[in-house]
Amino acid sequence: MIEYIKGELTEVTPAVATVEAAGVGYALNISLTTYSAIQGKKDVKLYVYEAIREDAYVLFGFVSKKEREMFLLLITVSGVGANTARMMLSSMSVSELCAAISTGNARLIQSIKGIGKMTAQRIIVDLRDKIVALGIADEIPAGGSMTAPVDSAVRDEAVSALTMLGFAPAPTQKVVVAILQQEPTLTVEQVVKQALKQIK
Repeated sequence: MIEYIKGELTEVTPAVATVEAAGVGYALNISLTTYSAIQGKKDVKLYVYEAIREDAYVLFGFVSKKEREMFLLLITVSGVGANTARMMLSSMSVSELCAAISTGNARLIQSIKGIGKMTAQRIIVDLRDKIVALGIADEIPAGGSMTAPVDSAVRDEAVSALTMLGFAPAPTQKVVVAILQQEPTLTVEQVVKQALKQIK
């Protein structure tokens, strides 16, 4: 089993990082959280999860053990596969996910692309105690909740507008939420204008 890969970051996109170690280039599927953390770095250390299937051998890379632990917990939930778990970790940080699970905020989890009502509830029921037992809940911010709540109607409209302009939903939502947390009173149009300046 590969615990981690440490080496030169030769290529990186928001979805895949290629790390060269001992002359071998490893392609690792990554979340946007990991992408943000390693972007611009020359040497990296990524913790690894190996998904071995009949038709494929896929590596997933994580910037921290906490992120990998959260990923491993998510894929134990019925209906959550490796790509869905990666989407969840791209849409929310480990601390935000822990907060949503521990407070039973199914609506927030449902806001992630590909997560329906039943799956969101199952994630909460299955993982609430486990995140505490494994110590991942230490990631929860003081007060047990996320930073300032955002207007979901404005957020959804802004994300929808940006998606129609051709931007990917997951990174778009992250940028929109960050903007609304800083300035909760902005209109949809103002959020979209700010997001267009920030999305790469």
